[in-house]
Amino acid sequence: MSSAGNSPEASMLESRMRSLGIPRLLVLAGIVAGASWGAQAQSEISSSRRPVRVVADSRLAVEISTGQGLLPLYVSEDWSRPRPDITRAVIVLHGVLRDADVYLRTGEQAQRSAGDVSAGSLLIVPQFLAGIDVAAHKLPRATLRWSLTGWQGGEDAEGPAPISSFDALDSIVTKLADARVFPALRQIVFAGHSGGGQVVQRYAMIGRAEAALGLAAERVGLRYVVANPSSYAWPGPERPDGQNGFVLPDAVACPGYDSWKYGLKGLPRYAGAAPSSAIEAAYLARDVIYLLGMTDTNPAHRALDRSCAAQVQGPYRLARGQAFISYLRWRHPEGLRHRLMEVPGVGHNPSRMFGSACGRAALFDDAGCDSR
Repeated sequence: MSSAGNSPEASMLESRMRSLGIPRLLVLAGIVAGASWGAQAQSEISSSRRPVRVVADSRLAVEISTGQGLLPLYVSEDWSRPRPDITRAVIVLHGVLRDADVYLRTGEQAQRSAGDVSAGSLLIVPQFLAGIDVAAHKLPRATLRWSLTGWQGGEDAEGPAPISSFDALDSIVTKLADARVFPALRQIVFAGHSGGGQVVQRYAMIGRAEAALGLAAERVGLRYVVANPSSYAWPGPERPDGQNGFVLPDAVACPGYDSWKYGLKGLPRYAGAAPSSAIEAAYLARDVIYLLGMTDTNPAHRALDRSCAAQVQGPYRLARGQAFISYLRWRHPEGLRHRLMEVPGVGHNPSRMFGSACGRAALFDDAGCDSR
């Protein structure tokens, strides 16, 4: 083993992870890769701490009881006038780098890949800025800004008012629900990859998109496409045991493993006082697709969440996603509405994921992908 694997810190990590039920070979693989991962991870973290290069060119006013603010976003078509040609809206969520411009191009590439089946689709890419972005680009004080990672779990903005990133998503849905502007709209799709996939999964868990639709809920369907996230919000306390089963982890060795955003304890203000049973029931009733890259299997990927709370979900993204949907099926043997779509030959790549046959099926209902 490398010198990194022989260090006291590595030995402590191995002992801790093995106590949580993570297979030893996977533990050792992660430790061996740890030295190279560290430099890569620091590069990713450093990039997320720098101001974004580009700020989205449109604004949406978000107003709730706690205040109001402006959300930057990209919209692929003019939505300030009636659009009877729009039948589907695809809301694409960016990752930890807050690079909404990159995800706009990713959505456009997926739309072109889908061809005729994507006709009548509107792309919307909200941008959850941080304070450093607002300062660097000298944006108005009314611009919403969050902590560097708080927006991923629906936390409140740091300014200009305590507005959750999920409140902002609700406001987009409310805009789309206006039948005077979108009389032919029939479906809204939330799609996120990596950090954006975390947003989509957690919004599907505690979000209020149905309420935001209002009367339009009778004609507009909602879908949540969760692609290659680092972690999930689990509805129960068990985690994988490494042998295709589920056990209670050692909460002393891994405190907080079942707290938000990894579980349903300590929910953000946005979630209100709903009991976990009601949250789980609402989640199960929603149309959720887990889009997983079959080669997203690197336990030392530079942007992989390697916290204890994430590690007890599995060693890498593919394993974590497979374990999560297996857990839902284990917990609800009566049947599950959610679907799993696995993309062969693709790793942690949003363009290839959403441009694949399964990506086109998830976003635009194209044919050619089997789900299970």
